[in-house]
Amino acid sequence: MRRESFDKMNVVPFIDIVLVLLVIVLATATFVTNQAIKVDLPTASSKKEEEKKSITIAINEKGEYFYNKEPLSFEEIKERLLELDPKKDIISLHADQKSEFQSFVNIIDTLKEKGFENISIVTKR
Repeated sequence: MRRESFDKMNVVPFIDIVLVLLVIVLATATFVTNQAIKVDLPTASSKKEEEKKSITIAINEKGEYFYNKEPLSFEEIKERLLELDPKKDIISLHADQKSEFQSFVNIIDTLKEKGFENISIVTKR
């Protein structure tokens, strides 16, 4: 018997291993949960993805305000907004659909008064 020279490498076992690792990563990635304040968002027909480097202001159904997951009064949020740059910083507003509309209007009015240009109102589809 004559042996053939080793010209090619069989990559099929390597592809099988990579696919198994990909399945494992995808299966475990679905179990990561988002540690966020429970807010029942209203629905909208269009949706824009939220920027990762944004300041989050949330209003829950009881009308309580949260600044980056920290409970604050409306006056404290106004003070914190003074420290931000209205041209660069992005504000994401999460308002529960059962919250009072006046709470939402108060925040929007304050943001416009301070000159914020990048305001996103987060909804669910």
